[in-house]
Amino acid sequence: MDFAPLQNDVFLRAARGEPTEYVPVWIMRQAGRYLPEFREFRLKHSFFEICRTPALACEVTLQPLARFPLDAAIIFSDILVVPQALGMEVEMRPGVGPVLPEPIKTPEDLARLKTPCNVKKELGYVFDAITLTRKELKGKVPLIGFAGAPWTLMCYMVEGGGSKTMSTAKGWLYRWPKDSHRLLSIIADVVVEYLVEQISAGAQAVQLFESNAEHLGPSTFAEFGLQYIVDIGRRVRTEVHRRNLTAVPMIIFAKGTPATIDAISTAGYEVVGVDWTIDPSQARSKVPEGVTLQGNLDPCALKAPKEHIEKMVGDMVSGFGTQRYIANLGHGIYPEIDPESVSVFVNAVHSVSKRLNAEDKSG
Repeated sequence: MDFAPLQNDVFLRAARGEPTEYVPVWIMRQAGRYLPEFREFRLKHSFFEICRTPALACEVTLQPLARFPLDAAIIFSDILVVPQALGMEVEMRPGVGPVLPEPIKTPEDLARLKTPCNVKKELGYVFDAITLTRKELKGKVPLIGFAGAPWTLMCYMVEGGGSKTMSTAKGWLYRWPKDSHRLLSIIADVVVEYLVEQISAGAQAVQLFESNAEHLGPSTFAEFGLQYIVDIGRRVRTEVHRRNLTAVPMIIFAKGTPATIDAISTAGYEVVGVDWTIDPSQARSKVPEGVTLQGNLDPCALKAPKEHIEKMVGDMVSGFGTQRYIANLGHGIYPEIDPESVSVFVNAVHSVSKRLNAEDKSG
């Protein structure tokens, strides 16, 4: 596919561990409800209508780039398109969030899933949206694709929506371990093909979200979470090579950083995303030298006054260092955040990191 030459590659260079003149920044959920233009857009279109319509997904993906000097775009979609591809109904209910009306309650329910799943057919709209968005970006910044990790997706499929404890999904791991592995394997197979097809369609980096890692203890996470994260990374790279596609950086973000960072930092991903519950210098000390870190300002910090946001950004960037680092929030941005605060955050990352780089050179 012919795409315009990339004008700003600082995000990709940071992800690969190459020198950068400043710290790149993007924001998880950067296209979303905190933007007035997105809320207006949603009055005309349902959430999954936007996801399934490439032209709409493209338009929404580009909205934050019209406001902020971000260093990457992330395709507008949702991790729950994978359960949809497997034949499950997913609704986005106002004030509630995602709901799966007919969750998987017993191992017998696994027979309801569409296996094998025709990923190109079921999720072709995502790949079309990626290709269209790459063209519309005209090389301005790289485009990130993403997927949910198997344990996180299993939680939604079994719980029927969000949960504070994930007790139903965790119950599966203890009561039906073999069937849990069967379900996780089904999801992993789809995620591998899904990510490879996103790369084929034009994604220049991909992120795997393990948002529910914090609910598992170390040994349980190793068995039911980590091994699938490692397997997905290995299989995606193998398939990308086999198909002669351009290799792209892979990012793993597992929520509950203090408990998971030792495990995920050796999972084979170029970038490890961390949440706000770990100190930047501690996170740096935990990962191998060749790994880039991404994160980790508390999303609520964007409610602070401008001067306080700038100070927190300064502390964060100083803690992580300006190399092998991608600035982000420690989780997705909240809908009540003022876009002006986002502007302060993004500009502060750039200005602080440029100043620190200049001081390093002069010193």
